[in-house]
Amino acid sequence: MYFALFMVAILLVTGFIWLLDSLVLKKKRPVGAAEPVAVEYAKSFFPVIFVVFFVRSFIVEPFKIPSGSMMPTLLAGDYILVNKFTYGLRVPILNNTFFEIKHPTRGDVFVFHYPPEPSVDYIKRVVGLPGDKIRYQDKRLTINGKFLDVQSVGDYAYVKPGLNMVTAKQYREQLGNVAHDILINEWVNSYDSDAIGAKFANDEEITVPAGHYLAMGDNRDDSSDSRVWGFVPEKNLVGKAFFIWMNFDQGSRIGNSIH
Repeated sequence: MYFALFMVAILLVTGFIWLLDSLVLKKKRPVGAAEPVAVEYAKSFFPVIFVVFFVRSFIVEPFKIPSGSMMPTLLAGDYILVNKFTYGLRVPILNNTFFEIKHPTRGDVFVFHYPPEPSVDYIKRVVGLPGDKIRYQDKRLTINGKFLDVQSVGDYAYVKPGLNMVTAKQYREQLGNVAHDILINEWVNSYDSDAIGAKFANDEEITVPAGHYLAMGDNRDDSSDSRVWGFVPEKNLVGKAFFIWMNFDQGSRIGNSIH
């Protein structure tokens, strides 16, 4: 969000200088006189900044994965692309939808403004849609009264921050039309008493409210998600992740689609 504000500010400044020169200053300069440096830079940078701003706001935006909460689908260090128009065109910064296209579906990997701090972007998987009734008991998801199909894949070893080696169980989960892998660990997480995670632990069924989504990380026991901080409002949506374009440590991941 801060980067978008910065882009808007630079766009307005360079555009204003260019317009001011075209309408006023240029007419007052002697014939053949050189353009002021500020005008020259503004005319050079404005078109470039405008194109970058337009592409990032309405077409595609790059993000870097900062943590392992979406393992094994996404790894820390993955650079991904997010489709900005999948969920509708939105006013930059304000994030209000002005042209609706479609809504998130179960299984989408989506980027959104973190509800407790909207200046921060998070990435998780859409688990619950508005109106869905969901349970998460014994580390199994039930949506609208039906257990999700889950098949064991094997063990998955990874290193947590602090160089701690963790071995998790890997499963293939069918979430809507999307088959994806999840990680399950042996430990039990604790939640605040009013958190969704605490309700799940008490075998309570929760209903996703209208205009909101339940988000969870694929690394189920090592993810701060809706179980901790609540539902994702529609107004916080940024876009759908679809492509890994760079990973400096694992080149084989470059070009992978995100499912």
